[in-house]
Amino acid sequence: MPVDYRSQTVLLTGASSGIGAAFARALAVRGANLVLVARRADRLASIADELRRTADVRIEVVPTDLSSPAAPTEIRQAVADRGVEVTSLINNAAIGSFALFADVDPSRSTAEVAVDVMAPVALTAAFMPQLTGAGNGFIINLASVSAYFPTPRMTVYSAAKAFMLSFTESLWTELRGTGLTVFAVAPGATGTDFTAGMGPDAAVLTAGKVRAAEDVVATALRHLERRDPGPIVVDGGGNRLGVLVSRIVSRRRAALMMARVFDPARRPPSRTPG
Repeated sequence: MPVDYRSQTVLLTGASSGIGAAFARALAVRGANLVLVARRADRLASIADELRRTADVRIEVVPTDLSSPAAPTEIRQAVADRGVEVTSLINNAAIGSFALFADVDPSRSTAEVAVDVMAPVALTAAFMPQLTGAGNGFIINLASVSAYFPTPRMTVYSAAKAFMLSFTESLWTELRGTGLTVFAVAPGATGTDFTAGMGPDAAVLTAGKVRAAEDVVATALRHLERRDPGPIVVDGGGNRLGVLVSRIVSRRRAALMMARVFDPARRPPSRTPG
């Protein structure tokens, strides 16, 4: 069903790069006004300047570290201070680690929960009155194919994304008939800087076929424009096949399978210019 993007003001987290930046560009060209949230103020300013040059839309930026418990309240206040009425929300921001859980600094693990779980829940709650009041917007939550599998070395991240799937499915059920469309998009390996800083072992995460951030956004927007979007859309045929496998094999077998898939010994050799 056609979406009137020009009537939308979309709050988008993780907007400074990767899938978030791709969402920002795609929505701006369709005429949506945007409130962009990200931790890196310089990159956020850069994408905002780009969009102001290329699209006739209103762009607001709120540089915020979503690992801070105060971040959702600060975002809500910043939006109110600027007289902005948010009609749609995209919970895109996420962080992860690639290491055995015992080797990850506990503060990093709790930060993952804060960014990947607590912030989306708090932002959804904070803006729910505006979202339901508008009655023609959407909530898109970024999940992951890893939500369907126990994922050794990404223990907290995969658990957080499994939470996002369940959270979204419940919201989808509760909000049917309100005019507010809700769903999660579950990408697999995507060509972004998500693994930057995870160390060389994380190269195994993108050792196979990698989707572009723009592909993920195109999948999400096509789903949004369907007549009756379901609560989850998986990006990419290979990823959809993986999800099907996850529903067939036992959880024990799935965990052991993923341990092999993400074994750092499978890391491809580094390439040097020559």
